[in-house]
Formats: sequence, structure tokens, C-alpha cells
Amino acid sequence: MTGNLRTSSLLFMVFRHILRDCGVKKAAVVRFCLPSGKKHYICATENAGYGARQADQKSACRHLRQILGNITDSYIIMSIQQEKIKELVERRAKARMGGGQKRIDAQHQKGKFTARERIAMLLDEGSFEEFDMFVQHRCTNFGMEKTKFDGDGVVTGQGTIDGRLVYVFAQDFTVTGGSLSETMAQKICKVMDMAVRNGAPCIGLNDSGGARIQEGICSLAGFGEIFQRNILASGVVPQISGIFGPCAGGAVYSPALTDFNIMIKDTSYMFLTGPGVVKTVTGETVTQEDLGGASVHATKSGVAHFAAENENEGIQVIKDILSFIPSNNREQAPFVPTSDPAGRYDDALNDIIPDSPNKAYDMYQVIGSIVDDGKFLEIHKSWAKNIIIGFAHMNGRSVGIVANQPKILAGVLDINASRKAARFVRFCDAFNIPLVTLVDVPGFLCGTQQEYGGIIVHGAKLLYAYGEATVPKVTVTLRKSYGGSHIVMSCKQLRGDINYAWPSANIAVMGAEGAVEILYSKEIKAMEDPAERAKVAEQKKQEYNDLFCNPYNAASYGYIDDVIEPRNTRFRVIRALESLADKKVENPHKKHDNLPL
Repeated sequence: MTGNLRTSSLLFMVFRHILRDCGVKKAAVVRFCLPSGKKHYICATENAGYGARQADQKSACRHLRQILGNITDSYIIMSIQQEKIKELVERRAKARMGGGQKRIDAQHQKGKFTARERIAMLLDEGSFEEFDMFVQHRCTNFGMEKTKFDGDGVVTGQGTIDGRLVYVFAQDFTVTGGSLSETMAQKICKVMDMAVRNGAPCIGLNDSGGARIQEGICSLAGFGEIFQRNILASGVVPQISGIFGPCAGGAVYSPALTDFNIMIKDTSYMFLTGPGVVKTVTGETVTQEDLGGASVHATKSGVAHFAAENENEGIQVIKDILSFIPSNNREQAPFVPTSDPAGRYDDALNDIIPDSPNKAYDMYQVIGSIVDDGKFLEIHKSWAKNIIIGFAHMNGRSVGIVANQPKILAGVLDINASRKAARFVRFCDAFNIPLVTLVDVPGFLCGTQQEYGGIIVHGAKLLYAYGEATVPKVTVTLRKSYGGSHIVMSCKQLRGDINYAWPSANIAVMGAEGAVEILYSKEIKAMEDPAERAKVAEQKKQEYNDLFCNPYNAASYGYIDDVIEPRNTRFRVIRALESLADKKVENPHKKHDNLPL
């Protein structure tokens, strides 16, 4: 270099290369910080090979004008780094616009939020840190190289909910309809891996048309990579899926593999094949809503655990779920202080069981009475309503509640109820959440439909789930507990820790009427006088009830730990759970189990 050099030649040589690499042809002023912290402004010309150090920015610019003559401001770049920062800010702003304002407006017109708006609603303010904002797809088929967006249709990153770390991905429908590309899958897989590695929940907000057809097998491979991570993360960190738009084809399997699915009424749907394909293959005419809408999956299929009225409610449901569960399988759920006394009793429970064994009552009243502040987050509220499952707190600690509902089908267990409860029991066991089981079950639902549908195998799922579970298990039998249904509802033989019964409990192989029919059928039928037959039948029923249909026979064998007064149920259950807080039980070592599927 030549010129009036006021600093080392090496320094100006570096700047000369910087100018050339950045495409600066005239001159530049660059701020330079010395190790001492003192700032200097270096003016340098790329073509002339001139360099000088000035005390301030203004002097440096003036010096350049003196050297180069009449030069416009456009040729004086105040700082190479500032230009780089400006470029960054502009690219970030563009990336945040997704597919552009027009497509964002279209999303809003459908009553839907954008991916970034949903993340902002979900996470604590200012906590979101985005990853892979500048990732673009690599597809060149069908002219795709001409259409690229930073982020490529999914927003991924980490943040906090109530101060707790979570990982999140939200598909952006404004970019190619949220269709899954190879690079989108890589982004999603990255945050899923981070969630497992760092022991934090993973939340997916789905709004996608499915596979990106232009990428062919690469898109399908991306789905496979996601599914594999869903499988490996299962039981390690909680996985929650929010279905906030379409979720079709292979895309539906990822939510199916997660722990909880939240759908939005009228705006979200899930199905393997759309109405058009259904029409072609089967001749059946069906709408998207009737095929795979939120109401369908929340009431008929059981695919959706919640059907929210709108996206705001759906986001809140996700937050509510997280408030009851731990961040991973090595932690305990958050403790929630309560002013509700552990020793509170409720006299109303002493009168809640009807005198008639065939008369129903509402199990929700029992649940509301014994949990903290009467608050209960029900799962699968509208599906298989003959059994109730959900989360609550008891003395500040999370519990999972499983309860038969006598108001629906007398509380019998059928295929759907067994599946519903079994999945929930396994989730609670995986994430260290104690189980409280409230029993009033007359048996399994009979009939050809149930038998042909595999009630034997599905009932075995619930049995298996309770027998496998190692978390604290407290069972309270309120009224009926008959036959096989008694066994599968967390009986003592399935390693129930504390099993209580109310005085109204009937624990037997079957009810008195059925038992008398089997035991005394010939004797009673042989009587010619109808009045005499009826009298003897009632006598035999009473004898059976006195012998078996009470809690004391089971208690005499130690199958019931204590018969408790109903009004004291909250206190007794809480005390039992506290005594089991440090319970340690390990199942035999195995590669994995073989749950009856």
C-alpha cells in the first residue's frame, strides 16, 4: 500500500481485502476498536490503496473527500459491519413475513393466526429464541428453485411457558401451504432432538397440507425422520400437538404418536385421505368436517383429546396441560400451593350413593369434592364418557384420576373406555404422576359388537397398564366392583398400593341377581308357585348380598386396606399419597414389553 500511513501496513492490507470482498470499489470508513477499548475510525480506499486513521467518524469522512475530491455520500459506506447488520435486520423482517402479507391476510380471513402469532401467544413474552430462520429448501423440480422463502414453511425454536423451558415448532401455512419439505423436516427434527437431550416438552403446532409433492420421496423421508423421533421421545419428554389447520395424509401420524392432541372446531381437520379420494374409492360423499373435523375426532374416534372453540382456547389448553405434568420422565410435576385444607371433609359424600343399586349418581361431584379447589382438567371429555380421566391437584401435587361414570352406561367398561383409560394410565406412569382410581363398575359391556371388536384385547390393555405402572396407586371403591372389571380397575393384585372402600362398596364376582340365577336356577324353577319362587329368589339374593356384596369380605382377606367414611375421602387419599411419595418399584429388565395392541 502507498499513501500517508498512520498505522501499520498490515492493518490497512486487511481492510483493503475486506473492502474488495464486500464489493466496495471506492472507499469506506470502518470503526476499529483497539484492545484498550479506544475507538478509531479507519478510512481506506480500495483502488487507490490509501489508508489513514482518524479520531472520529466525521473527520474520517472529511478526510476521504479531501483525498478523492468531489465524491457523493453513496460512495462512503459508514461501516461495513453496519451494512451487514442492516442486511440481517432486513432478512429477518422478510423471513418473519412468511409467504407475504397477502397470504397472511388470507390466513386471518379464515379465522386463523399465523405460525409466529401462535408462538407468541403460547410462550412467555420475549422468551422465544428462533432456530434456522434462514433455512431454504433445496428442491429444483417443477421450477421450485424460483420460489424460496427463508424458514421454508416452519418456525422452530425454544422458549418458556410459566418460566419452564419448552421446544416448539409451528408450521407456516402461508409458505407453500405448510407442506413438508426435506429441510422443514430437518428443522423439526432438530428441536425434537434438543427437547430430548435437554429434558423439555416438545410442542408442535400443525397447519399443513401434507407432503410437498414436488420433493417426492425426500418429503416422505422427512416424515419418517419425524416419526422416529416421536417414538424415541415417547415417555421421555411430553409431546403435545396442536392441530390448528389441515393435517392430512402421512402428517397425521406424528400427532397420533404424541401424548395429547388439541383440535380447533371448524378450522382444523385430520384424515388420511380427503373427501375427494373417499368419493373415488368408496363412492361415499362426505365433507372435510364430517370426515375429520374436531367434533368427529373428539366424540367418535378419540383421536383428539380436546376440541377447542378457537385458537386462543387451544393455546390455553396446552398451557393447562403443562401445568400438571413434569418437563421429563426424571422429574416430578410442579408443586402448586393451595389454601384448600388437606383435612377438609364433605358431608355430602355420605349421602351421594343412592339406596337403589341401579340408580345413577354423578361421579364429577365426587371428583370435585376431593381435589384441590374443585379444579379438574378432564381429558377426552366427549369420548367414551362412561369413564372419566384427567388431571387434578391434591394438596398441591399432581395426580391422574381415573373414574367410572355411573350416569353413562352405568359406568361399564367397553372398548373405547378401556383404550381411553389405558393410554392415560400409561402416560401418568411414564411421567411420575400418581394415580387415583374411583371405582363403580358393574362389568364389561356385553354383546356381539363388543366381542367382534376385540373387547378382550382392549380390556387387557387397561389391565396391563395398571399392572405395569410403578407410580403410587390409590384406589377407592365407591359402590359396584364386579368380576373382571374389578380386576382391571387397579385392584390389589395389580400392585395397588392403598385400596380403600366405602361402606356402600359391593365387591364380588357378579351382582346378586346374576349370581342367584346361576347358583339356584334349577331349585327355583322347580317351584310351581310363582309367589314362592319370587320369595325364595329374594331370600337368596339377600343371602348373597350379605355374604359378598359388601366391602368387609374383601377386607377380611386384606384385598381392601380399610373401609373409610365417604366424607373423609380427600384426607385419606392425600395421606396415602404422601406416604407413597418415595415409593421405589422397578419392573424386570426387558428390551420392551408386548402390550396387547
